Amino acid sequence: MNNRSEQEIIRREKLKELQKIGISPYPAKSFPINFWANQIESHYSENKSVAMAGRLMSRRIQGKASFAELMDSTGRVQLYFNRDVICPGEDKTLYNVIYKRLLDIGDILGINGYLFTTKVGVKTVFVTSLTLLSKSLRPLPLPKTDSEGNIYDSFEDPELRYRQRYVDLIVNPKVKDIFKTRTKIIRLVRDFLNIKDYFEVETPILQSIPGGANAKPFVTHHNALDIPMYLRIANELYLKRLIVGGFEGVYEFAKDFRNEGMDRLHNPEFTVLELYVAYKDYFWMMETTEQLMEHLTESLFGSTQVTIGNQVIDFKAPYPRISLFDSIAQQTGIDISEMDEQELRKTAQQLNIKGDYQMGEAKLIDSIFSTYCEHQFQSPTFIIDHPKSMSPLTKEHRNNPKLTERFELFVAGNEIANAYSELNDPIDQYDRFKSQVALSHQGDDEAMFLDQDFLRALEYGMPPTSGIGIGIDRLVMLLTNTTSIQEVLFFPQMRPE
Repeated sequence: MNNRSEQEIIRREKLKELQKIGISPYPAKSFPINFWANQIESHYSENKSVAMAGRLMSRRIQGKASFAELMDSTGRVQLYFNRDVICPGEDKTLYNVIYKRLLDIGDILGINGYLFTTKVGVKTVFVTSLTLLSKSLRPLPLPKTDSEGNIYDSFEDPELRYRQRYVDLIVNPKVKDIFKTRTKIIRLVRDFLNIKDYFEVETPILQSIPGGANAKPFVTHHNALDIPMYLRIANELYLKRLIVGGFEGVYEFAKDFRNEGMDRLHNPEFTVLELYVAYKDYFWMMETTEQLMEHLTESLFGSTQVTIGNQVIDFKAPYPRISLFDSIAQQTGIDISEMDEQELRKTAQQLNIKGDYQMGEAKLIDSIFSTYCEHQFQSPTFIIDHPKSMSPLTKEHRNNPKLTERFELFVAGNEIANAYSELNDPIDQYDRFKSQVALSHQGDDEAMFLDQDFLRALEYGMPPTSGIGIGIDRLVMLLTNTTSIQEVLFFPQMRPE
């Protein structure tokens, strides 16, 4: 904090001057607001009295008359200051000291005034009084445009933007639109589920056994109990306990945590919606997912046709359904459906799959699929009927005991959702858990733990159930046409400065 720039030093000197003349740079009293920038067109009437607050973003001092621009949470509005109105007496010192010398771009102001239209037709606020609400001690990185239209000093470096999201939101207003859309999406999903009378619940984030997904957990320690604890990797097993307990439809917007790599699709902390409905199967859930996607796109865009990247994608149901093995055969020309682990390993080497070739059957199949198939599915597509080794919590397929009743929804080359007909046979579930434990002993740090309490719950009887997990961050990426998960998280995980 000692390596301050010249501008930061000057602003601190102005802060002291304000305090010397008795003006608090951070007053405690609330400032009443009755008008916002986005109302300047829709609620305009000549001489209408207004009270506004926001950040000073520009100013042009022209003798006793000056113009400025105020930015609030809704947009920007032009202000007009007249020295004789602000300081009606003979002494203009206050105006000259405060407005000309001690205010800076970035300061937060409260203003009172009335609306009028300038000679050039700009709807403007004529300021009659001004209150400094917060002094800005750092200059904003505002872009500058030269006479030829070239832009300089724009705040575009991704690392700086993600580290200093507060600055990003100030100087790049369109960023705020992404997060407003994120809130709309979550609200629309919640409304869709509430209309169906499903029950929103909360389940533990801190767990003694992490379960519900193949992922490496974050580990911490509970001092009072003197035991290791884990940040949840999924909330699936707790939600299914509630189905056992008699709820017929439960959902949760959950923060999950996985101690894995970071890239444009992965952040260690992420948001997922999980929904479980009793007496349903994965066919029903596919139809429900189609209904949800139609509801979201029509509500947001007025159409199921959405521009994503450089293509228009239609979310109108029904979506194609392709088995995982068929999709691999289509893209590689190789049928791996009857291969054992050794044959899969050899095939992965032939296909130049990167990774540890000692990985088990499930990871080998997943690596082949992710390398050769995922990016092919641009329009909404259900990849269905995964092998049992890839789906330890999923019900065995009704027609093929080697497969499970599972689907993943892919759009624009990315997985958006993962769903099952849930495994409710406690004996089969125990055997699947044992297979996961064996993988863990072989060095797979993403294998599932054996959860005895969850098995006990299943032994009391869980009705046939379908469940789905939808990655909210990826869904927001899709529907805001962004390509990085960091763009849709206010504060993505970053390496310490």
